[in-house]
Formats: sequence, C-alpha cells, structure tokens
Amino acid sequence: MTENVPVRCPDCRREHAYAPPHYPCACGAPVGLDIHAEAEPKPIRRRTWSDSWVRVRCVECGRQQDWPAPELGCSCGTLLRLPLRSEEPSRTPDSPAGTPDACTEQSAHRPEGGRGEPRGKAAERRTAQGREQPQEPWRDQEFSRAQPGAGTEEPGPVVGRPAFRPVTIRTARDAVVTAGRYVRWLGFEDVRTSETRPASGVDLRGPGIVARVDPTTTPTSLRAVETLWLNGLNESALPICFSLAGYARDARARADSLDMPLFVLDLTGAPQPVNTAADELIAEQD
Repeated sequence: MTENVPVRCPDCRREHAYAPPHYPCACGAPVGLDIHAEAEPKPIRRRTWSDSWVRVRCVECGRQQDWPAPELGCSCGTLLRLPLRSEEPSRTPDSPAGTPDACTEQSAHRPEGGRGEPRGKAAERRTAQGREQPQEPWRDQEFSRAQPGAGTEEPGPVVGRPAFRPVTIRTARDAVVTAGRYVRWLGFEDVRTSETRPASGVDLRGPGIVARVDPTTTPTSLRAVETLWLNGLNESALPICFSLAGYARDARARADSLDMPLFVLDLTGAPQPVNTAADELIAEQD
C-alpha cells in the first residue's frame, strides 16, 4: 500500500496527506506516481490540456502511458498540481481547437487512459484489481485501484455502500455525467441530467437537490455560487456545486456562510470535498 505524501498548500500553508493513485497498465501491473514531496505544488490558475496529463513508464514492462496529472483540492479553494520526481516527455497532442479550455469542451483521442481513487472512507474499502486492455482509448471503462492480488477484496468492516467508481473526464459532458453519478452514489434518487446548460445554470435536478457543474478552466465565481443557492432556495432543495478548476476566494467564502457543499473534479473523475459542508454531506450519507 502506497504511503501518503505530505503536501503543503502554497496559498494558505495548510498541510494535507495525499495518497498517490495507482493506474492499471495494459500488462496488468499497477503504475504508481512518484510524487516529489520536497517540491512545492503549483496552483492551477487556468487548466490546459497538455498540463493535465503526465507520461509515466511502467516498471514491469517499460510501457509509457499518459495518465491524469496528480492534483489536490485544498480546503482554501486552491487546486494544486503535484510535481513528480521523474516524468517522461509527454507526447500528448494539442487540444483540437488549439485553446486551453478545449480539454473540457471537446473530446480528444489518447492512446491510453486511467483513473484515480476517491478519498476518505471510500478509499479504505476499494477493491484491488487490474485488467489487461487492448491498445485503444479506455473511454467509458471503470477500473479499481490496481494492487497485487487482483480480484480479492481488502479486509475491512462490512459497509453498506460500495466505493464510488470514477470515470476519466475528457469533455464538459463527461463532467456533468460524473457529477450526476456521484450525487446518485450519495443517495439522491431520480436525479435528472440536463442535455444542455439551462439559463438557470442548474445541470442536475432531483427530489431535494439541485446541482451546478462548472467544466470551464477558470475558478467558479461568486455569482455562480449565489445563483445556485437562490435556485435551491426557490425549489426548497439542497444546492451542490462541482467545479473542474476550483473556486474564487469570495465564492468559497460565500458558500461556507451558506453551508453549501462544494466539490472539485479532477480529470480522473473523482470528486473531492472542498469545504466542511461537503464533508458533512458525505458523512451523513455513509
């Protein structure tokens, strides 16, 4: 089991324990990311396609594959990219439109893909398994964290809900679908996903819940948070916000004052709680 790596946020100086993800190589061996604990993480101010992937070599077969770059959402609202000790030169092509935010708005073909792991209690009850895959994009495939002893369940207490299984985010639509799957995993039923962004900015609706998914490459604004809260107030529903690029400081502060759960999405498709309201929401559903 990989040990946690200490990470300090350069903005607020909070310390976090980061569990590096393991990705399944086509040979069946787990590919781990060697996080450089001594190097300072870099805040992600604007997400770009090329910076969102890292090329890592499998120590078992020598195959080089592109995987989502390791990221961590700090409770201050800053999204951090964690440096690796060694990284192979990436051959990731430019985004189709040649713009930074095309990584979330358009699909792009990659030789191979992967996923990360959720945090907290869900991470403790992950199932270890690895699968051999053909040389095709692994779109819409779900993988568990690869560890030796594939197909065996880790010992632990009996739980009433399986771990959330992320799916790699490649387009803006993927982000909305992932958020929808996550709120259903939290226990909200009959959640409907909007095909296109409505004027209200609400992408997910269900009994007792409204949610916004911001797949852009800029932090979610104060106005977006307040608009979502007003929609929830009007419908007597809990407002939840998901963002791919984190939150502006004033947006985070307003959400805290309103007890609105905030989550960040990374390209592995694993939502991470940003504030206390989000942590409490997860704890209530466990």
